[in-house]
Amino acid sequence: MNILKLNAVKASPIMRQQLRSFSAAPVWAQKFRQEADTFGNLQVPADRYWGAQTQRSLQNFDIGGPTERMPEPLIKAFGVLKRAAATVNMTYGLDKTVGDAIVKASDEVIDGKLLDHFPLVVWQTGSGTQTNMNVNEVISNRAIELLGGELGSKKPVHPNDHVNMSQSSNDTFPTAMHVAAAVEINHRLIPALTGLRDALQAKSTEFKDIIKIGRTHLQDATPLTLGQEFSGYVQQLTYGLVRVNSTLPHLYNLAQGGTAVGTGLNTREGFDVKVAEAISNVTKLPFKTAPNKFEALAAHDAIVEAHGALNVLAVSLMKIANDIRYLGSGPRCGLGELNLPENEPGSSIMPGKVNPTQCEAMTMVCSQVMGNNTTVSIAGSNGQFELNVFKPVLIKNTIQSIRLLSDACVSFTKNCVVGIEANEKKINSIMNESLMLVTALNPYIGYDNAAKAAKKAHKEGTTLQEAAISLGLLDEKQFKEWVRPELMLGPTKADK
Repeated sequence: MNILKLNAVKASPIMRQQLRSFSAAPVWAQKFRQEADTFGNLQVPADRYWGAQTQRSLQNFDIGGPTERMPEPLIKAFGVLKRAAATVNMTYGLDKTVGDAIVKASDEVIDGKLLDHFPLVVWQTGSGTQTNMNVNEVISNRAIELLGGELGSKKPVHPNDHVNMSQSSNDTFPTAMHVAAAVEINHRLIPALTGLRDALQAKSTEFKDIIKIGRTHLQDATPLTLGQEFSGYVQQLTYGLVRVNSTLPHLYNLAQGGTAVGTGLNTREGFDVKVAEAISNVTKLPFKTAPNKFEALAAHDAIVEAHGALNVLAVSLMKIANDIRYLGSGPRCGLGELNLPENEPGSSIMPGKVNPTQCEAMTMVCSQVMGNNTTVSIAGSNGQFELNVFKPVLIKNTIQSIRLLSDACVSFTKNCVVGIEANEKKINSIMNESLMLVTALNPYIGYDNAAKAAKKAHKEGTTLQEAAISLGLLDEKQFKEWVRPELMLGPTKADK
């Protein structure tokens, strides 16, 4: 039997299954090297930088497959953290050659060059220890390679002693969580949400003079302008931006330096402050050390708070997307007050049908985020004593929600909002048929008489004017003077 087949035999069935996700080569052709952890030796794919602890996790947590791997932003955040730690540790005695190699390998993680070497799924230990070690092993082996050493030798760069120096999974993982969430919010969500808010503001301005009928309880109400209606959406998203931004100060507090239980064992005085500064230098965000490391390890209220803001945002976007969808219903048998962009065919059987697909995509995203919020709430409430052990699922859901909301806002802006047009003919027709214009008559004929006119018109299918005149409540001149939609758009001016 040749060496390739022999190596394949040594690989466990689970290992062979996992390998199919990482290489186009047939399983029997895979080469392996031997690495070791405190449990013993394991065969590791020769072309991968991960080591024994990562390989052991692959075998022990075969849950969900490639789609359930740790989020990419979290892996890159780990790269930022390991780079920062190495930079600080060199000031405390870490060999400069080793430290510089760790920094170079970490930069490759940050740049996304080594993503194929992070195969672990979210569903592992609740502290994220295996992922922390996955990062340590990858950076260690890549640094060894950069220095001309042998992969798996742990020389001259050891994954624990050097890459994980002054660290514990219990403080690195929550630190990476905060870095990933803050970076994604700043660079992805806020710009996307601002773009949508501004596009809705442009429509509010464009529609400021178009008077339409309002609706409450899904029933006719008094008039407003289409611009006023859209201004409500603008304000919702303005508040959404305020809420999201208000969560960032707590996300900027980093657990790093707390090590195992929050005491900072095996670190040096000032390490926590210097690491936070180094992370800020890389990310250009104002990270600082958490004032209480026990809270930072045992609870993740900052993540729960941040996702709570995402949940409110999802609630707002659900309302906005549904309103636009309903206002654009038709084209002939619905409300039809808005003409929405026609982006693609809407039916495989009904020719010419076009659907409000961007609204539907947005509302599905919102429902996912709301579901994620339940998971985050449950996970955040399950910190016991000195450690919360739901960390991976907390950050997985948070990152997914940020990404989905960001992408949905961009798509909704580009493919729907900017192309919305008002159907003024339909708007005028509907408004002039509304019986709730009768509200303008309250100050002149009283609520009870106005109600009689509205009910009579509705029952007999006549106009409001005809009903009011037939009841002897006013004449035609008075009706036209008192019932003017353009004067029903705000409070009556006070007498001077």
